Amino acid sequence: MSEKRVTYELKDGIATITMDDGKRNALSPEMFKEIYAAFDQAEKDEAFVILTGREEVFSAGFDLKVMKSGGARTIAMLKAGYSLTARILEYPYPVIMACNGHVLAMGVFMLLSGDYNIGARGDFKISANEVAIGLPLPRVAEAMLRHRLNPADFQRAGILAEYFPVEAAHRAGFFDEVVDASELQARALQKAQQFKEELDMTAHRITKRRVRKDIIRHIRRSVPLDLRDALLLGVKGAMKKKGG
Repeated sequence: MSEKRVTYELKDGIATITMDDGKRNALSPEMFKEIYAAFDQAEKDEAFVILTGREEVFSAGFDLKVMKSGGARTIAMLKAGYSLTARILEYPYPVIMACNGHVLAMGVFMLLSGDYNIGARGDFKISANEVAIGLPLPRVAEAMLRHRLNPADFQRAGILAEYFPVEAAHRAGFFDEVVDASELQARALQKAQQFKEELDMTAHRITKRRVRKDIIRHIRRSVPLDLRDALLLGVKGAMKKKGG
């Protein structure tokens, strides 16, 4: 039996989706399959979503072993990751990101797809580190950084691959608020309950898709272009050995 990397817990109309591969929450093809399935189940349950990670790690980004292997499996993984941003951006109920630790690369772009992002205080780093490991920033990644970050921080995050400590990441726009790690889950549940009480879901769904239609359309148009670039550049050859 295959090892489960994502758990789904539904309580009072709130679905908590937890990523845990026992290591750095690498976004492998298997992890993506389980994340998509969890969001599909949440939508069937008409649930608000809290997406979180394992102890001190939200996600370290794409699975490096798959990235370095090249071939069809790598391209399929990239497609699943890039497309996930649009899936979350248009999810018809509020999505709260409860970021409990380090988050890098594709993990950042997934984080930035949320409606409300809460970060845990700690000695954690947040970075879109593609440029540092030898990869031009994908179009989808650029769109997600631009979507959430302040202009100057967007430039530093994308072009200079800056590593942001948690408080700096909050000021930059990665997070809407930060709390002590011990309070993270309770605060995420509190915000979900607040949204349940305050928001009309039909209005929320229509407004979300109306406000985000341009970025969602841009992402869907960009995915095949980013995959083409990956094939032309050769992801395996472009990456430095230190990975990211």
